[in-house]
Amino acid sequence: MAHRGESFHKDVSCIADLKALGSSRLPATSDYYNEGAMDLITLRDNEAAFDRYKILPRVLINVAKVDTSTEILGTKVSLPFGFSPAASQKLAHPDGELATSRAAANFGICMGLSSYSNYSLEDVAAQGMGNPYVMQMCVLRDRSITLQLLQRAENAPNRPSLPDPSLDWASTIPWLREHTSMQIWLKGVCSPADVELAIHYGVDGIVISNHGGRQLDGVPATLDSLRLCAEVAKGRIPLAIDGGIRRGSDIFKALALGARYCFMGRIPIWGLAYNGQEGVELAIKILRQELRVTMALAGCQTISEIRESHLSVLQPDGRLSKL
Repeated sequence: MAHRGESFHKDVSCIADLKALGSSRLPATSDYYNEGAMDLITLRDNEAAFDRYKILPRVLINVAKVDTSTEILGTKVSLPFGFSPAASQKLAHPDGELATSRAAANFGICMGLSSYSNYSLEDVAAQGMGNPYVMQMCVLRDRSITLQLLQRAENAPNRPSLPDPSLDWASTIPWLREHTSMQIWLKGVCSPADVELAIHYGVDGIVISNHGGRQLDGVPATLDSLRLCAEVAKGRIPLAIDGGIRRGSDIFKALALGARYCFMGRIPIWGLAYNGQEGVELAIKILRQELRVTMALAGCQTISEIRESHLSVLQPDGRLSKL
């Protein structure tokens, strides 16, 4: 049998296994978590996009020590990936967001919290152990409700915030700046034009996302959007990505194309459904091991060494070409 790295569970050797087993325990809600908008074109392409990019291994490079740590929101974290905001996690397991939070804390990674969480942001953040938390928040017509959420987020044990504005640039961003000292990141950006606007209005960061293919079908895969947006950002604003990540090698590819951090929404849900907190931790272990192996075989000791030059792209005619 080919080497697949360290085994953490007799029935689960990869995220695909976890998806199958977790989904089998969600007969009533698996479609809610696993499906997407309309014909599922974007949902499928989010995953397929990663297969279009190929990693170029390197040899004779000292990779005896591989360091996967990085920084997000001014906090050092052990891994360059964390969990996207995902609503109603009690549908997957009775402990819901609390179990996900404890798993994230045990591995020192970032967790995003949905405005539609089954547990309060205070209770979820209270599970943390110094790892960063973000809150996805829609700016509502009734700004007093949004302001209450901002104030609660300010007072929670972990402070960074990840709003998801749905209004116009000129009014929404300045209003948020006026009412919070937390970082403001925009989630749902796919267009390079919006990257320029985010920089213009002083946004702290961007999450390249099509919301898991759940909103508008036919938009680009997030990995393809990342490549376009990174060319515009040019390091002036940090970029994160979510959508379609299923392997540690996918995380490597996203980092090589310009992401500072990777978020995943469905993976912790599958872990929760399979075995609660332990299932989520199993997912983290698998991705961590796969990322370490990928970094070593690509000749990278640290996250900062991962470059676009580590990838080639597969053309429709089957040829590999430089990026």
